[in-house]
Amino acid sequence: MKSNRMIAVGVLVCAGLTGATACGGDSGSSNEGEKKPFAGQSADAVADKATKTTKAADSVRMAGTVEEQGQPVEIDVRVDTKDACTGTMSGQGATAEVIETGGKKYVKGNKTFWAASLKGQPGAEKVIAQLDGKWVKTPTSDASMQDICDKQAFLAALDKDKSERQGMKKSGTATVGGKEAIVLKKKDGAETFTLYVATEGKPYLLKFATTGGKNPGSMTFSDYGKPVEATAPPGGQTVDPKKLAAAG
Repeated sequence: MKSNRMIAVGVLVCAGLTGATACGGDSGSSNEGEKKPFAGQSADAVADKATKTTKAADSVRMAGTVEEQGQPVEIDVRVDTKDACTGTMSGQGATAEVIETGGKKYVKGNKTFWAASLKGQPGAEKVIAQLDGKWVKTPTSDASMQDICDKQAFLAALDKDKSERQGMKKSGTATVGGKEAIVLKKKDGAETFTLYVATEGKPYLLKFATTGGKNPGSMTFSDYGKPVEATAPPGGQTVDPKKLAAAG
């Protein structure tokens, strides 16, 4: 192996994550389901406010299911704006944990995870055997990876194209995680995109869901402002990919 790149490609990433937040076009809006503090505001204005408020949060927990290449992927991650992160990702028998703290990132996956991540790579079987039960130190600045520990990159999908949040309609209220939320919907053909925005306190996004389209999924947002407890794993449980590369 020439470098630690082979292991880096196995870092917790979900290329379809941002796709799960996409929505199509639906003209018009409605005042249905008026609820303070949003009385008199259009659904589009509420969606815009929720997106900006959520992006500005110091920390958040994001948990849910999205589809990656037609397969469900479960994600549960706590992340803040100070590069602290802990979380898990699983799908099709593959599971992995991630910790990011102090400018360093660590990933621990099961054999299925590493086998899928390193498939086709020279010496993969030997490396996988050395990774079993270990935390792998990985790069934190690889631009080729969409990182679930990057809060801003994740949430930027909601704000990538503001036109995608235009034409939403209010659709009453619902309870998400014990908190009341105003429901905003937008339908485009077979696909329905739904946002749930907190009606009390700051207008945080509490959930989004996409149904009926090519990228169904949902994600809940909670624990806003709570500290993220991220501690680096013990040295004896950590593998340095550079040393593995040298050994290979």
